[in-house]
Amino acid sequence: MKPLLLALFIALSGTAIADASEPSSSSKIPTVEKEFVDAMTAGVEKAKIVAQFGEPAKKDDIEDAGKVVASIWQYHNINTTPEGKTYETTELDFIDDKVVMVVFMNHDGTDQPTSKSVPIEPQAEPALPAFTPQI
Repeated sequence: MKPLLLALFIALSGTAIADASEPSSSSKIPTVEKEFVDAMTAGVEKAKIVAQFGEPAKKDDIEDAGKVVASIWQYHNINTTPEGKTYETTELDFIDDKVVMVVFMNHDGTDQPTSKSVPIEPQAEPALPAFTPQI
């Protein structure tokens, strides 16, 4: 009986440890700038962004042959500095549904004063073959 209980305990505790180490899909996206950028680089899906913040205040899609290949979304008053000051606008630039740039702006996004761009490191892509000119 004791070996059976011990085996059951070990099996259940392993599941609990695995569940604790996996991020919850229901966890909220942080809003402080650094943690927000870190979350975006981890690959937050558009659906999760919309679920938490709603539809963007402004959305521009770039299409190629009828398919959206890039998007620019702007949200208002969702991010803060580490000191707690709110950015008026946050811009998310997407390529193929992945965030590639986060921009925090201290204006509504229609003019061009001070902004803070935070580029997101691109994923490694296969190298293109060398070009050999034909003579």
